[in-house]
Amino acid sequence: MNPVVGLDIAKGESQGQAFLDKGKPYGKSFTVHHTREGLGAFLHLLKDIQSMTGQLPMVILEATGHYHTPVTQFLDEYNYLYIIVNPLLSYEAKKSSSLRKVKTDAFDAYALCEFFYKEDFEPHKKRGVQLLNLRNLTRQHESVTGQFVQIKLQFQAALDQVFPEFKGVFGDLYAVVSLQTLLEFPTSEAVLSAGEPQLTERISILCTSRSEKWAKEKAQELMAAATRNPFRKAPYQSHLFSMSMYINMLLHYKEHLTALVKEIDAFANEVEEYEIIQSIPGIGEKIAATIISEIGEIHRFNHPKKLVAFAGVDPSVHISGKFTATINRITKRGSSRLRRALYMAVLCGLRRTGSKKLKAFYDKKMSEGKPHKLVMTACVNKLLHWIFAMLKRKEIFLELT
Repeated sequence: MNPVVGLDIAKGESQGQAFLDKGKPYGKSFTVHHTREGLGAFLHLLKDIQSMTGQLPMVILEATGHYHTPVTQFLDEYNYLYIIVNPLLSYEAKKSSSLRKVKTDAFDAYALCEFFYKEDFEPHKKRGVQLLNLRNLTRQHESVTGQFVQIKLQFQAALDQVFPEFKGVFGDLYAVVSLQTLLEFPTSEAVLSAGEPQLTERISILCTSRSEKWAKEKAQELMAAATRNPFRKAPYQSHLFSMSMYINMLLHYKEHLTALVKEIDAFANEVEEYEIIQSIPGIGEKIAATIISEIGEIHRFNHPKKLVAFAGVDPSVHISGKFTATINRITKRGSSRLRRALYMAVLCGLRRTGSKKLKAFYDKKMSEGKPHKLVMTACVNKLLHWIFAMLKRKEIFLELT
């Protein structure tokens, strides 16, 4: 017999259905609560099925972000094998299983069991803790960076309504010394009232790494900016409040991003693949950390084409009767974070100081008359093949001589 248990995962609980063998459902659907008690009851069910069939039941479920984590960790703890299915595959299987329009958790769990008997699945391969930690941190960095950019835009809108001339004073508007100076002297009136000596002293204290002369120059530039500024005072007190709030948020975000980068470096430096990926010209620390954390263990892929499909840069195919599509876009069904990192790696690799191999491949494809976007996708594909070979052989990148 070949027993299986299908779980339709939701937040806090799952709906399940058991099969003893193909076409032999066992009992009715049941609910598994994601608590220690609920998972303990689920374990008793698995043991009952095992005693009835003489086989360890396989558990099949869909990938659902983090909602399935309590279940998979529990199954790992008790050494039960499980299969995590791409939701796109299971969705298509459910559509083809019945002409009726049915959508319930019990039906989905039942359909997962039927899907198990139609396909030849491999059990889920548990990923290493180190790479999972690295993946979580790189994704968190990406998320915080996105929020940081949004706060920047809102801050600029507030600054434009209070002190627009401040933007040209410091080389980097978002440097800590720049933001803290603006926090203390948010208006033209505050700057002019303080005067050059006080401004010089405060800037010197806020940025101890620079000279007194530099601080004085910045104070003079700030005085000039305050003189040019169209607003003597803030038109509305609410603008001052908003600007102060955004400055404090930006300073906090900068601290969080710095801490995240340190953590990412600490985890990445313990992974052998990190140095291998960085040997490719154009790939720096952040891109390398994202690539290896999203790919995971390379032994999960037995062919470079599977890695290409995982990244979602494989071409789609559309053939019907005598019609064959000539414009086939990439599937984009894999890791979007991996695709973005690879695209940035290609952009950096095509620069003057980048990879000669990649540049030669790009020039060859362009000389064939292919459009730029298509060639860039081909470069990403080629880069993935190189990465696959390098990680499999544990060899660094060898450039053209």
